[in-house]
Amino acid sequence: MTLTASVHRPAADDETAAGAGAGASGPVAAGARPDDRGDRTRDADGLAVASFVLGLVGLLVMNVLLGPAAIVMAVLALVRSTSRRGRALLGLALGIADLVVLAFLVTGNGVVAWNFGG
Repeated sequence: MTLTASVHRPAADDETAAGAGAGASGPVAAGARPDDRGDRTRDADGLAVASFVLGLVGLLVMNVLLGPAAIVMAVLALVRSTSRRGRALLGLALGIADLVVLAFLVTGNGVVAWNFGG
């Protein structure tokens, strides 16, 4: 003879209907998943790394596009509280450096292009 018990786990709608009484199980907001914070931090970390890579590559090629992209991604990563704050700040600095290199190229040569030959 086998005895089984069924366990009823309330859905998010049941918890909100119950109110803040017995249905509330912790500091998680109503309707939010417990792992939302981890996903957001992971996304912000990806933005920080992407801004660093784009800023670094932008020093060599296509700095007119990659510089502003690195700046925007770095600011988004910092706003979303990345755990890789240093990498985001480096991406921001490299994005600004891309635009500075672009300004020197435009004022020096009069064109938006690298010139390795003489």
